[in-house]
This record gives sequence, structure tokens and C-alpha cells, in this order.
Amino acid sequence: MTTVLIVDDSKFMRMSLSEILTSLGCEVIACDNGLTAITMYERYRPDLITIDILMPDQDGIETLEQLLNLDPQAVAVMVTALGMEDYIDESMKRGARGCIIKPFSREQIRQVLKVILGESAIREITDDD
Repeated sequence: MTTVLIVDDSKFMRMSLSEILTSLGCEVIACDNGLTAITMYERYRPDLITIDILMPDQDGIETLEQLLNLDPQAVAVMVTALGMEDYIDESMKRGARGCIIKPFSREQIRQVLKVILGESAIREITDDD
């Protein structure tokens, strides 16, 4: 099962993303800031980390850099609102593997998983499960 760490200061965004990822068969862990994300990454070693770019105290780009210093093989995708192209570009230059634009759809999240982790990362939950 694919494990995803969600890092977002917005409880609503964490819940929304968690619901979608769970419906795609992922195990989800979440936290509300970059400092906690580092600790949780070390503990759980998730397959993918989604990181909100704009967060108080420690922004997503700084969190990304710390994660990649800890584990250069870490797979991170940044999450941000439309119109934040400079932040997206900077994140990609520093090692992010992709970006999810808010508001996001289930299909957008599914495509990101498929492209970054491969089709085997997705085990969609159906009514038959």
C-alpha cells in the first residue's frame, strides 16, 4: 500500500486530500507544519510527501530542502494555489517531483500518483471492496 504524508497548515486541505488519497487506496498520515513533517518522515518513511508551499513558521520550500537533505530519494509534490508560479518553479529547481494546484480534483491527484509513483501505487476503492 502506498503511504502518503500530507503537510498542510489548513485542516480543510488535509482532510480533502486525505479523503481523495484514501479513496485511491493510499494510507495517509498528516501534519500541520514543516517541522513536524521532518519528524514524521523519519518515523514513517512514506512513499510520497505532499507539501503546502505557503505555511507559517517554515514554508514548504524550506521543508522540501530539509527532507531532501535527510533523504535525497524522498519523493515530494508541492501543493499551492493558482498564480504561485514563482514558488512552483523554485520548488521544482530544489527537487520537488511535481505540483498539485488548489482547488484539486480526484482525477488530478490520481494522475499525479500515476505519473510520479506508477500505476501500481493506485488501488482505487470501489463499492465492491
